[in-house]
Amino acid sequence: MYTERASRLTGAVVWTNAPSGPGAGRILPDGCMDLLWHEGRLAVAGPDTRAYLTEGEPSAWAGVRFHPGTAPTFLGVPAHEMRDRRVELADVWPAAEVRRVTAQVNAADDPASGLEQVALERAAATDPPDPLLRQVVAALDAGRPVAATADELAVGARQLHRRCLAAFGYGPKTLARVLRLQRALALARSGVPLAQTAARSGYADQAHLARDVKELAGVPLTELLGRPG
Repeated sequence: MYTERASRLTGAVVWTNAPSGPGAGRILPDGCMDLLWHEGRLAVAGPDTRAYLTEGEPSAWAGVRFHPGTAPTFLGVPAHEMRDRRVELADVWPAAEVRRVTAQVNAADDPASGLEQVALERAAATDPPDPLLRQVVAALDAGRPVAATADELAVGARQLHRRCLAAFGYGPKTLARVLRLQRALALARSGVPLAQTAARSGYADQAHLARDVKELAGVPLTELLGRPG
């Protein structure tokens, strides 16, 4: 069973997942990076450009999902170096620091709370993320075109692309596409008809929505939503 709650770290989400049956899980791109706990070990999940399929026997996971664009500041690694990857935290941080925080998380009342405390401590020890990044996310998530977003934020197209690569793991066009997918799925799962979902999310039509879902999620829209074809 998957559960989540808002974190005390602004914009972040604390989550746990204990799968109840066999089969691969499907994690959709969302523009975020996560600090993960699994079987007593810590790892980092980078930003995905396609659905990530989990493997192995079902087991418990916990994580902190950082607001898009903020994890590189807190974790100290450019997002594009982590794109479509899951790596041990020891590949990102010094070994002594990893041993310390791993022991801290494993000694907590629950791993999710332990991870949240680590994230809060990292945030307190680092400069805050560039506020421009939140403006980029807000503009693109509202459906603003990339060129218009760059103009409104007074940054050049190339500069915006470089900053997005470091913060989100990919350029602003891909980020906009990922955010549009998440908007559409939220509407569809709330019961909005698919044609209306497509129009309200910024797709040309329902067929465009279906193609984008198939490419990013790897399965047809109806299968993803658990509806008859």
